[in-house]
Amino acid sequence: MNIGQAAKLSGVSAKMIRYYEQIELIPQAVRSDAGYRHYSTADVHSLRFICRARGLGFSVEQISALLVLWRDSARASADVKAMALSHAAGLRAKIAELQSMAQTLEHLANHCHGNDRPDCPILADLAEPTAAAVPVSPSPQRTSRFGIDNPSSSRHRASR
Repeated sequence: MNIGQAAKLSGVSAKMIRYYEQIELIPQAVRSDAGYRHYSTADVHSLRFICRARGLGFSVEQISALLVLWRDSARASADVKAMALSHAAGLRAKIAELQSMAQTLEHLANHCHGNDRPDCPILADLAEPTAAAVPVSPSPQRTSRFGIDNPSSSRHRASR
């Protein structure tokens, strides 16, 4: 079958199929004399596997490892289970982080009057330095003899 048919049957776009070939997630398709890609039902099955894994949020690297395990009939299911549980834990951590972000934004929005005045606690909070920010010690501005800022100046260090 051609790439369009493989895309339709697998749920993966033709563009993504070409990308998966390029990054060697799937093998290069067999080409006709005219240069058209041809896919087998096994290729479509692999593409469906990838599509389902992507739908569950697995990264390309994780999917590559899962494909290796899937194709290895001597694999230990414990390896697959460990990957799935690790991924689920990562998803739960992301969910918690997103919930925290949403709560912070809702809190800030609840304290914003939302009127014609310029005072805005949301913008004030965004402008506050965070604990992760490293303060830059001020140093004299140095310029070259051509009037160009020296890269060692504090302004350049802060923007790096």
